[in-house]
Amino acid sequence: VPKKLVTTVSGCADDALAGLVACNPGLRLLQGHRVVLRDDLPAIRGRVALLSGGGSGHEPAHAGYVGKGMLTGVVAGAVFASPSVGSVLAAIRAVAQAGAAGILLIVKNYTGDRLNFGMALERARAEGADVRMVVVGDDCAFATPGKAGRRGICGTVLIHKVAGALAEVGASLDEIVEKVTAAAKAMGTLGLSLSPCSIPGSKPSFQLAEDEMELGLGIHGEAGVRRMKVLPADKAVETMLEHMTDPSNASHLSLTPGSSVVLVVNNLGGLSCLELGIVAGAAVRCLESRGIRIARALVGSFMTALEMAGVSLTLMLVDEELVGLIDAKTTAVAWPNIPAGPATTRREEVPAPTEGPRKPQDEPGIGPGTARVERVLARVCSTLLDIQDKLNELDRGAGDGDCGHTHARAAQAIREWMRSRPPPAAPAQLLSALADVLLEQMGGSSGVLYGLFLTAAAQSLRGRSDSLAWADAMDAGIEAMQRYGGAAPGDRTMLDSLCAAAQALHALRSPRADLLQVLAAAVQSAEAAAEATRHMEAGAGRASYIRSSRLEQPDPGAVAVAAVLGAVLK
Repeated sequence: VPKKLVTTVSGCADDALAGLVACNPGLRLLQGHRVVLRDDLPAIRGRVALLSGGGSGHEPAHAGYVGKGMLTGVVAGAVFASPSVGSVLAAIRAVAQAGAAGILLIVKNYTGDRLNFGMALERARAEGADVRMVVVGDDCAFATPGKAGRRGICGTVLIHKVAGALAEVGASLDEIVEKVTAAAKAMGTLGLSLSPCSIPGSKPSFQLAEDEMELGLGIHGEAGVRRMKVLPADKAVETMLEHMTDPSNASHLSLTPGSSVVLVVNNLGGLSCLELGIVAGAAVRCLESRGIRIARALVGSFMTALEMAGVSLTLMLVDEELVGLIDAKTTAVAWPNIPAGPATTRREEVPAPTEGPRKPQDEPGIGPGTARVERVLARVCSTLLDIQDKLNELDRGAGDGDCGHTHARAAQAIREWMRSRPPPAAPAQLLSALADVLLEQMGGSSGVLYGLFLTAAAQSLRGRSDSLAWADAMDAGIEAMQRYGGAAPGDRTMLDSLCAAAQALHALRSPRADLLQVLAAAVQSAEAAAEATRHMEAGAGRASYIRSSRLEQPDPGAVAVAAVLGAVLK
């Protein structure tokens, strides 16, 4: 039996409603019944009240659609079971006693729902209530629907919205019945599923093979029209729309080029939002290619089938009046806050921003000459290429074994860059340019970390090139790496080597410091720190997910940094 996060199997429908009401101040439970009503019932005096409902397991339907501008109340059954006649009657009495000028029951076309809502309607009429019922059957699955007719599925939510907007502006019961009946006739829905669903405490009602999808199944896991091999999203959507609009299908919706529709892309419960977005885009593209205008598109979970991994598409043919009713404001929590405007894949893109001002040319008289810069960078590149295999080997124990490849990619990129133009001699420009090269070409988190280090270090070298400026630059670069990378010395990362070298460079602050001795000490400190990472537990980076007993080698990032510093400072 599939796992479910419920308190008790028998109480899950009640608990779900209680949770919804607890979180939404505009809703109230009707004492003794599984009925949710608007908090402001007196506001319906003199207006038509709208009631709907059905089995639980389709959340947010139906209780999520209770609110000003939508439903007055809903009656919920147990999971996938019709609500009782007594509860439907109690809901009718509650709104009648609040002064409703007529009551409309909006019912999905299932035998159990028709019977229970119908029986309650007859009893309420006998009590003198003015009650009507509209049965919604929007399913396009079956080419020859049987005696039971088309099933009521996600399109019912659009009927709730249209009826709610009409009731809110004071339309009469007759007018609402006429308009929603016409809207329901100009609407179709079709589902597609990749998986079954299961009632809490039970096994799935059917099985689908790993490579199968089912077209046209119902929101309780009832059989569809056909099973087929899993298709890519665009082909699946095309198949759905073809079936929905096929004139040989008695349940089809007639779509002609130039028609305007409201599109609902509904998650049947277990599809990821990523997949839903892909399906929505494919549906808009497919409809546009047929010359259909999508006046509005609603994408989300509107009427689900527990955890079924699937999607349904609903199309309602609309005119300006219907679009206005869809756009009308509602306080119902499950109705999306959609901007008024059509859906299209032809939306103009925001032009790419222009690049910032070009970096100033070299500051004359600052820093080492170009030839010296080229010599140092060439040494760094050959060092990194020489230790590529060693770094990959060190990385296999703690990462994905590509540290050497990543650094070699950086070395090749720097070589290419030097071949294409002489590197700037001014330190600030040099480090900024190197940051750009590494950010673009190196890849991985190493590329970003080096980019951060060099960008921050460059700021300390604007207009300066004395040895103290380089020590400050080192500190600034490390600070930036720590701020964004989250690592600290002792976490077994490249920072261990960098921080050790930076500490040694602090000796340059002394006026009597011997530059060459300090640089040599910095390289030695970096190499010793890299070696010391062999005995550390990883506190950051990918290696931090590996047990320390398996990390018997030094950290590859720390080894790479020590090698680079050796090539630069020696």
